[in-house]
Amino acid sequence: MNRRASALVTATFAATLLGLAPQASAAPVPQPQSATAETRAAAHQAAAAPDSLATLSRFFSREGKVSLTAAQPRIEGDAIPVSYLSPDFVAGKAGAPVARLEFLASRAVASDGQQAALWTAKTAAGWQVVNIATGDDEFRYAQLGAAKLPGGTVFREPQIDAWYVAQGGSVLPLDEDAVRAVGAGGTTLAAYRARVVTAYGDKLPGSAYAKGGKAGGFAPTEAAAAAVPDAGPGAGPGGLPLAGGAVAGALALGAVGALGVRRVRRRGVRV
Repeated sequence: MNRRASALVTATFAATLLGLAPQASAAPVPQPQSATAETRAAAHQAAAAPDSLATLSRFFSREGKVSLTAAQPRIEGDAIPVSYLSPDFVAGKAGAPVARLEFLASRAVASDGQQAALWTAKTAAGWQVVNIATGDDEFRYAQLGAAKLPGGTVFREPQIDAWYVAQGGSVLPLDEDAVRAVGAGGTTLAAYRARVVTAYGDKLPGSAYAKGGKAGGFAPTEAAAAAVPDAGPGAGPGGLPLAGGAVAGALALGAVGALGVRRVRRRGVRV
């Protein structure tokens, strides 16, 4: 599958495939500020639950690559924290880190080698799988970031689907989108802040952009909505609009605003 051409399936198809539409309306609760042994264990338990594995079997078999009974999905390794560019950082809030934790991800592998990331979050009903996305981006970039800047913070700028690792005063790119944004050699934290302020600073919650409805829906309790390729401006939950692949409704992701969605690179379903 061409990742650049991949699109999120619609919410209707997701509900049909997964049979889990009621979970999307679960009220979100504040996400943990850090990934502890307790939250990792809870996320892993949610990902490895029988219902989650049954859903994964349907997910992996949806295009006929493997049969429903032969998919035999398994969860590999521990759940990992996934952080996104922080709106507080863009807003210039004193002491705000460049990124904040949005969800935990667990790696799922099918018998034929297909991989997917299960996004898990704490809802009013407890820890649940709220999205399934193809591929291994979360895990691959976590590994790349650890190799580039051991101990650094790996994060995604979802508006342009760019991955970085930051530590101290440095921000280094981890993929081609990030290279286009900050150069192959990376940039300083101050310079990166200046770039994202220019790009998104006028689209923060409370801005005219947000109040005008151009940012899509910000209410964290809105029903989940699936993004489509080249969705245009907006299409984002949480604090500001963002590129496809975010968990809308089920999570108040608060990801920072986008000028527009260029492409959705991964196929996924929200549950």
